[in-house]
Amino acid sequence: MSHNEQSTLISLPGELAPLLAALDRSPEVSIDTEADNLFRYRTRVCLMQIHAAGETFLLDLLTGVPLEPLWERLKHKHIIMHGSDYDLRLLYEEYGFVATSMFDTMLAAQLLNRPRFGLASLLLDYFGVTISKEGQKANWSKRPISEKLLSYAAKDVIYLPRLRDLLMAELEQLGRVDWLRQKCDWQIRAGLSGFPKPDENSWRIGRSEQLRGRGLCVLHDLWHWREKQAERLDAPPFKVVGNELLLHLAAAAEAGDAYNAFMDLRLGKRERIRETLEQALRAGLERDPETLPRRRGSGGERQPLNSRELERQERIREYRDHQARQLNLDPTLIASRSQLSMLARETEKLGEILLPWQAKLMEDCAAFGGADAGPAPAAQP
Repeated sequence: MSHNEQSTLISLPGELAPLLAALDRSPEVSIDTEADNLFRYRTRVCLMQIHAAGETFLLDLLTGVPLEPLWERLKHKHIIMHGSDYDLRLLYEEYGFVATSMFDTMLAAQLLNRPRFGLASLLLDYFGVTISKEGQKANWSKRPISEKLLSYAAKDVIYLPRLRDLLMAELEQLGRVDWLRQKCDWQIRAGLSGFPKPDENSWRIGRSEQLRGRGLCVLHDLWHWREKQAERLDAPPFKVVGNELLLHLAAAAEAGDAYNAFMDLRLGKRERIRETLEQALRAGLERDPETLPRRRGSGGERQPLNSRELERQERIREYRDHQARQLNLDPTLIASRSQLSMLARETEKLGEILLPWQAKLMEDCAAFGGADAGPAPAAQP
């Protein structure tokens, strides 16, 4: 176990006791995670930062420390996080962890309409603390972790309780504490779906809807070639080749110019992939478009809105924007673009599609049977 001035690194099975003791003394805990998604095919959580009872612990998750006692305690705690969406999904997928209640400082800052709501910006604005950006792109699976990175990681949680207190006071002034609680509860539920799983149409990336038979066949085979390479190298697919290169070759294939485009490729340090890339390109050119998986309409993929629904969507959007201006809020916090489309289709589902506070702000819109000219909420500072 190593200590620096701000935190304790736990990397051996016998070192967990002080962390567990701190958790037992504290009803709430600040947490953050660092993963290696920029460096591996399958993401792993590499480090977990935990601040409890005034102490900060950095838990190395790659060294076989037994974690059951940790999850058992954490599930009963109130959690403070910043930008919890990714972390909650990751912790649920990898460890089955589900938070009971949470305060997300990023969601709070958004509901206060702060122009910059990243953690680095908030720590600078509220505490004058600077966080280096290099930690965002670091390889967290590399051991040993440098002192500089450990210090960076600790800062992600040390200030969260104080930041929460300041944001909470501002939310109370504006009467938006319950708005945040509803958003945080929703975020916890959303985390239970984990990350979208690849399916038979995952290869339809970028501008693929503009491609037809031959171009689609090439894109299909190149995408699957890249996945195999990425898995073999244990690297994220974008590190094999980017989407732009796949789409460039697919568009060239559609224009009947695939081989010229291929010969012109400058692969630099990745020249060794040229041979297997060419094999994938040839396979795509020889593929019968009829063998491609069909795009199946799922529950989320419906027919486009008809003219009446488009008109209704516009009225709902205008009302939402009006409410947002009155409250000095980003309009998408009241209803996102996809939610506007859902509301235009099924106005009777206002209370299912939106959270209660969002639905209350929208209920006077004529599209939902309101008068549309009802008193708008008073502008708030």
